[in-house]
Amino acid sequence: MTTHLGADLSALAGDLPAGAVVTDPDILAGYRQDRAQDPDAAVPRAVVRAASTADVQATLRWANAYGVPVVPRGAGTSLSGGSGGVEGGIVLSTEKMRAITIDTTTRTAVAQPGLLNVEVKKAAAEHGLWYPPDPSSFEICTIGGNAATNAGGLCCVKYGVTTDYVLGLEVVLADGTAVRLGGPRLKDVAGLSLTKLFVGSEGTLGVITEVTLRLLPPQPPASTMVATFGSVQAAADAVVAITGSLRPAMLEFMDRASICAVEDMLRMGLDRTTEAMLIARSDAPGAAAAGEIATMVQACRDAGADEVFATDDPEEGEAFAAARRMAIPAVERTGSLLLEDVGVPLPALPALVSRIAEIADRQNVTVAVIAHAGDGNTHPLIVFDPADEDMTARAQVAFGQIMDLAIELGGTITGEHGVGRLKKAWLPDQVGPDVMALTRRIKDALDPNSILNPGVVL
Repeated sequence: MTTHLGADLSALAGDLPAGAVVTDPDILAGYRQDRAQDPDAAVPRAVVRAASTADVQATLRWANAYGVPVVPRGAGTSLSGGSGGVEGGIVLSTEKMRAITIDTTTRTAVAQPGLLNVEVKKAAAEHGLWYPPDPSSFEICTIGGNAATNAGGLCCVKYGVTTDYVLGLEVVLADGTAVRLGGPRLKDVAGLSLTKLFVGSEGTLGVITEVTLRLLPPQPPASTMVATFGSVQAAADAVVAITGSLRPAMLEFMDRASICAVEDMLRMGLDRTTEAMLIARSDAPGAAAAGEIATMVQACRDAGADEVFATDDPEEGEAFAAARRMAIPAVERTGSLLLEDVGVPLPALPALVSRIAEIADRQNVTVAVIAHAGDGNTHPLIVFDPADEDMTARAQVAFGQIMDLAIELGGTITGEHGVGRLKKAWLPDQVGPDVMALTRRIKDALDPNSILNPGVVL
């Protein structure tokens, strides 16, 4: 195989529409890092802005022939360093691929990967349907990136994550072959479950160019409960009690640091003195919602909540959900972040949250904790000053110790953000050598020249 050093960009440009290959240094610099701000990311040699599956095929044929690394990228909102540039490589952007069609009979959407999650939701709503997965970044992240990382969100405790709604894919393999997997069928077990193989593969096995999504009837109006606690442990105990008796439509957690950061940003009257807050919802039909809210209120009071508030006003409830969605950008205003998304089985959630606080104290760094508490998926946000070398080193130690803790508690180093480049060193500790070897065999079979997102996962 010819090395990428001899690759001729003019040959690639000749196979693509005019202007698709971008080499302007100022533009390339914007594709170096994603939202994770990985300091080791490199300015790519070029960016290809694909407008069609054919463009993706041409790009991968060229890259595979010359051994050029290719980083697939949507909106660049990865929090694990999964879409940053690599030295000598190209970034293959799908941001221009934005078509969508809705079929109300099959309740499906066929969307290209550059469409934002919020745009998929709006398109479905225009036809009286609903696309449930709702990452906090739903207004800025793409559906292709959601599929590539198997993104989750706030309502996933009840409605599931991205993979639960992906019925089919069009994927371009490393050699430029385009394959269609699955389709608009709710039941289909013909052959291996290849669609699921590519969902969550983080661009290491192929480039997603179309997603067929399952849609649902509209979500019923939700009732909301908000509870505050004098300790993080009490809030975590309430989560375990709630999930032991019902499945809420949302069950989110914020600690004091994240509450104060959001209050600084939004000025909505949140209690700065409380140590933890839970935001829960029920969208059960009719009187059942009131019953679920009552059960959650009682669980919080039994766990020692200081205050409990409930409302069936959708706008009032949405204000609290918006506060939770703004937690990451709010904390980000206080310093640079190392973002975690470790998850544990629900019975281990209290231990995880309390021991994260111990790690923060031990390393003398601020760790704000928010969580999709109902499914055990936490987001510890480690705040540091990159100009302070000692603090940066302590933050990095805390980052690793939190992942080690999650593994120790039978959990995972990533619940929804993906392994990317930032977490791959801890993946073997979680899954073990046999699974790592199997992963490598699959990667080698589909991408023998290892051009697709090198350095991610493996």
